[in-house]
Amino acid sequence: MTWGTERDLRPNILLIMVDDLGYADFGCYGGEIETPHIDALAEGGLRFTQFYNTAKCHSSRVSLLTGLYCEQAGSSSLSRATTVAEVAAKAGYATSMSGKWHLHKNPLDFGFERYWGHLSGAADFFVGNDSFRFGREVWNEFEGTFYATDAIVDFSFEFLDESIASGKPFLHYIAFNAPHYPLQAKKEDILKYRGRYEAGWEVIRAERFAKQQALGLFPEEMKLPPMPNHVPSWESLSQEQQEFESFRMAVYAAMVDSLDQNLGRLVAYLREQGVYENTLIMLLSDNGACPFDRTKRMEHAAWEGQSHLCYSASWATVGNTPFKHYKQTQHEGGISTPFIAHWPLGIQTPGASETEPSHLIDVMATVLELSGGIYPQDAQVEPLQGKTLVPFFRGQDREPHEELFFQFSSCRALRQGDWKLVSFYGHRWELYDLAEDRVEQVDLAAEQPERVASMAARWHEIASGKGRVSARHREPVNESSWEGSWNGWHRPGTSRQWERP
Repeated sequence: MTWGTERDLRPNILLIMVDDLGYADFGCYGGEIETPHIDALAEGGLRFTQFYNTAKCHSSRVSLLTGLYCEQAGSSSLSRATTVAEVAAKAGYATSMSGKWHLHKNPLDFGFERYWGHLSGAADFFVGNDSFRFGREVWNEFEGTFYATDAIVDFSFEFLDESIASGKPFLHYIAFNAPHYPLQAKKEDILKYRGRYEAGWEVIRAERFAKQQALGLFPEEMKLPPMPNHVPSWESLSQEQQEFESFRMAVYAAMVDSLDQNLGRLVAYLREQGVYENTLIMLLSDNGACPFDRTKRMEHAAWEGQSHLCYSASWATVGNTPFKHYKQTQHEGGISTPFIAHWPLGIQTPGASETEPSHLIDVMATVLELSGGIYPQDAQVEPLQGKTLVPFFRGQDREPHEELFFQFSSCRALRQGDWKLVSFYGHRWELYDLAEDRVEQVDLAAEQPERVASMAARWHEIASGKGRVSARHREPVNESSWEGSWNGWHRPGTSRQWERP
């Protein structure tokens, strides 16, 4: 590659993060939701099968932007970090962002030259909120046909037009709010999925797993774990409850479908501008599917502003097929993300799957290598933790991570090779051999106490050192089991809102 020539040959970089989407929600990861444009990116690029996020919205954004673990970077303040935008801008890239920020200050304070979106952690898709900004100015033009997922891409076009006109390569970060609650979608998209989920979560989950096996994501001999005890059987629900549950999953599917439609618009734009071939697209979710049912304001339909529909642990279990648990936890359902890398000029094995464990912290190292950027050697900036993904793009092996560290609140984990130690909200340590048991069904902690003790000591060493985890979240685990601690997480609701005109 040639840096700084009249025709800059460095790739454009497009980072795309979706919100609260489960491992199995895209079609190319097993889902029945129609995502043809996303599936095409996987078919023409690399699909990672063991890529990790941090299980939480804000912490995943921190790691994506900095190449550091969340608290190490200074959490939402980014006070001990630099960002991919800052290093890319210094290397001569045009930098911009559209979408959800969810960190302190404004993206313009962290190396982004252009910004439109909301600073909050969630927003109404039709009427927004008071945190929307265009640059540093308040933006509140929500009338008419405004829908946040569409608007994020509309503003991306504006910023990318400017970047391409400048002659510089671009780094553009899109942070979709979808499909984070409130579950809101256009009525025509909802109607597309009406009735699709009447078979119930057990059936849909089994269908997803069968498709995952057909796609080669999991071996044919592997068995799908049973539904968790805290999710009631579909047959135990009343007809009205089943109708409501089917409806709210249809709204969720409509939101994911809308994401795909907009990514199709984005790919078409890149082709029209002649930059598609040399644009690296990295697409992923910030955490696993969300189990928290915070449904309210049921007097509004899901295709209207002010509505606040959610789904619960039932459909979130389907979203994370075949993994255990959800957003916030450090079991595989919380931290496993679909990750697609697409770059026609740079990926040598299009359509392949990459099975090496990787993490959000690797994105910064990748941007540094491709942009020619320099990571600051500054006492105020923590040492980079990630490893570049570029060898995978070339069909080569990469020196693996010796270990990957995970923590959110009192949920914690450590992965060393194929061994994973994990604690659910401070309950006793569990130990899994992920090479044989990626779905975390056979806890080996009682059989291997020495390994548990060694890995637990190492987790605490990292947590109290570079991890900078607070003392409150480093307290010793208790020896109780988490089983039964989720009673009430599923609350079947009823509503006739889908019958409204």
